[in-house]
Parts: sequence; structure tokens; C-alpha cells
Amino acid sequence: MRESQKEIVRSLSLFSSMMEENLDAILVGSFLQRFPASVVLFSESDPADFLYILINGQVELFANANNREGTMTLIRPIATFVLASALVGDAYQMSARTLESSQILMIPAENIRAAMRKDKNFAQKSVLELAACYHGVVRAYKSIKLRTAVERLANYLLVQHRRQGEKGVITLPVEKRILASMLGMRPENLSRAFATLKPYGVAVEGTDVRFQKLNDLQTLAKPLESIDGP
Repeated sequence: MRESQKEIVRSLSLFSSMMEENLDAILVGSFLQRFPASVVLFSESDPADFLYILINGQVELFANANNREGTMTLIRPIATFVLASALVGDAYQMSARTLESSQILMIPAENIRAAMRKDKNFAQKSVLELAACYHGVVRAYKSIKLRTAVERLANYLLVQHRRQGEKGVITLPVEKRILASMLGMRPENLSRAFATLKPYGVAVEGTDVRFQKLNDLQTLAKPLESIDGP
């Protein structure tokens, strides 16, 4: 692994406090690879052989049951994913596929478990990262349980508006079918939800969404820091 790639790993909070020799050991057998869009990286129930780090691109984590498929979450760079599965050493609980051309670092799960045993800084950071993931799951679950489909969409749009610079317009980062699944609705329900938001100044033009009555949308959405972040 080149030194520049090693520094990318070091920049992540999970690895930032590791002793140098332990960081070198954890990267033994790792490899950096670029995947085209629509590649399934692993499927749920596959053995959890690697911890994945998304360097650039975008990855969808999804699950299947009873001939249905649902988007669980989207991964944006730079971020690790499936840390829990790598630590447990059992099977992946979700499947993963690239949504666009993506560069991904794969670290052998056995290296992760070895580092947990001998590097207390890494062990502490792992616990903190798992706690943050748990909080993310709780927030998503609260949104699904406590909000209507229209409210979930409205709050999602407001979060994207904040992330994209609050310029009065955003570009949806994923296809609408994936967005619908992530928000817990069918594609046709997403279309109806967008239609419901029209009187609140939401205008959809392809993948662009414009906000003409932002205060009205916020009044409808009633965003909460405990769910949507600060």
C-alpha cells in the first residue's frame, strides 16, 4: 500500500490513534480496488471476511426478504462500513453494491479483530464508531415510526438542502426508486409525496428540487435535532 493510501486510512477517526506498528499490521493483506457501478460487493449471509472503507464513490446497503428488497442506508466517502460484522466474524447482515464507480479499501476482518485485542486506542474508537452507528439506526427508526411519508420526505429534503449549501436548490444524490426505499415507501408513494409538497414550494425538475417557500416546508416538516441532526 502506498504511503498516500495509508494516510487516507490514518485520517479516519477509527484508525487515527493507532500505534504505527499496529496500523501497519492491520493493513497487511489489504487491497485498494476500483469497482464500476452496480457491482454487488457482498451479499447478506456471506462470511464477513473484510472491513470496507469507501474512498470515493457511493455504496448502497440493502436487504432482501420475501421477494422484497429495501435500501437500508447509503455510504458516502470517506467512511467505513460493516464494522460490526467484521468484529463479530459471522456473516454480513446486509448486502452492498456500488451506485457509481467507487474506490474501496478492503481490510481483512481477522486483522480488525487482532487489532481490537492488542491496541486499546483502536478498541476504544471501534466502540465509539459502533455507538455512532447505533444512534444513526435509532434516528432512522424514529423517523419511520413517528413521521408520515410526507414528513419523512420533507425532512430528507431539508437535510440535503443544508448539506448542499442552502442555495434554494438541491440535486437528489440517488435515483428516486432508491430514495423511496430508503424512506420506507414505494416509488408511486414517493411521487404522491412530492405532489403533496407542491403547495409548500417544492418544485421537482428531474433530479433537481427547488425550494420556493422554505419556511412553509420547515413548518410542515417540524425537523428535530434528535432525528435530523443539528
